[in-house]
Amino acid sequence: MNIFKQLASTRCGFNGGMKSCRATCVSLLHSSSGTSVEVHSQDQEVVIALGSNVGNRVDNFNEALQLMKKSGMHITRHGCLYETEPVYVTDQPLFLNSAVRGITKLGPHELLRVLKKIEKDMGRTDGIRYGPRPIDLDILFYGKFRVNSEILTIPHERIWERPFVMAPLMDVMGSAMESDTVASWHSFSKLSGGLFESWEKLGGESLIGKNGLKRVLPTGNVLWDWSLKTSMMGILNLTPDSFSDGGKFQSVEAAVSQVRLMILEGADIIDIGAQSTRPMASRLSAQEELDRLIPVLDAVLKMPEVEGKLLSVDTFHSEVASEAIGKGAHIVNDVSAGQLDPNMLDVVAGLKVPYVAMHMRGNPSTMQNSENLQYDNVCKQVASELYLRVRDAELSGIPAWRIIIDPGIGFSKNTEHNLDILMGLPNIRTELAGKSLALSHAPMLIGPSRKRFLGDICARPAAAERDPATIAAVTAGVLGGANIVRAHNVKDNLDAVKLCDAMVKRERSQA
Repeated sequence: MNIFKQLASTRCGFNGGMKSCRATCVSLLHSSSGTSVEVHSQDQEVVIALGSNVGNRVDNFNEALQLMKKSGMHITRHGCLYETEPVYVTDQPLFLNSAVRGITKLGPHELLRVLKKIEKDMGRTDGIRYGPRPIDLDILFYGKFRVNSEILTIPHERIWERPFVMAPLMDVMGSAMESDTVASWHSFSKLSGGLFESWEKLGGESLIGKNGLKRVLPTGNVLWDWSLKTSMMGILNLTPDSFSDGGKFQSVEAAVSQVRLMILEGADIIDIGAQSTRPMASRLSAQEELDRLIPVLDAVLKMPEVEGKLLSVDTFHSEVASEAIGKGAHIVNDVSAGQLDPNMLDVVAGLKVPYVAMHMRGNPSTMQNSENLQYDNVCKQVASELYLRVRDAELSGIPAWRIIIDPGIGFSKNTEHNLDILMGLPNIRTELAGKSLALSHAPMLIGPSRKRFLGDICARPAAAERDPATIAAVTAGVLGGANIVRAHNVKDNLDAVKLCDAMVKRERSQA
């Protein structure tokens, strides 16, 4: 007989406090023919685990998400993406694993049937249990309820023993208790610390990067483990009016020569921008920006030196982003996080590429006005505002596993704000974690290079004289947890990055 248990008023202790988890009423009727009729009066919040180790695993995830959306499930959050070693049956390819959180009107058994159909339509067949499969979709949680039937058990019975399930499950929540539904999920663990304690008992964050569990970001055909080293992004400005090197690389030949130099000096990523975003910069149309960008991008893509490197397009125009990615660029770097073009988030979602979401208030012409420089706690407010932008991105279909965050040094910030951010990157991650653990784990990019605040502090009015100060800022940022450094002077900043990475590695080896 099917048993559908409603959680009664349960209590879960977190951080010394007690949380009440009240349940709404849902009933399940069981007929003699073995069919179930589920009666419910409202949407239910669910968590679905995803796994794949056959074919193009990232494409499989993309297809599964689209089919889930077509079935009526509204996906609201995504976990990070993990490449994991197989368990139970170990002689098979590596898996990708993640989880999504969403809203559905389907009852639990209806949802199960939909997910099984998606698996079948994507080529999954009955084979070895725990063996290879193009897609695996499991219901981890359904509302505030336990389900125990012949064909379905919720919570999934093996959650608590599987790091590859627990890691992305934690990602789709925040460290703060946001709702009764989330509190009920914690109560399922039967530990006073809820899911947090369950995760820590498995090993928690100490498992990431070892024991066959790596966080990765898909870029082209590569799964990028950004934790292995801090990546260097070299800046190529094609504008006549950029604050540092405006006009130097407007010709295709000069641009190609600079790209070659930056790669020779150790750049991992080349960030190409054809629109100035300095304070009070005039705004180009998308077509004007493309006219500057495309001839250079075409030439750079033909360079043998760019093999194995990533190309980023620095733009807030969706049309420019679409054209550049279509040509062969890998990353969209948007200083506005979707605020200056209403189509940007939908376009990037369709492009299925990494997206740098940067914090900025207003636009380049207004970002430094007095209103946009008002903060009570800059790190806390940057994190809160950046979270809202990324939430919009997720709701538009850009998974958290494709997002890179940038606190926006020099954008709607004064000197003191920039210093607070450089010293407060861990605080930004902590603040983000309260709302989204996935976002708190995202790669973080910083770009202090030659910014005006460095010149103000060091009395260096000429931008080209600010490289020593840039190196100091980069050092503080990397030691604070930055994963990508954007700089004009690749050679000298890379030396600083390498030293910081060595110090961090040494510290971790002694922990």
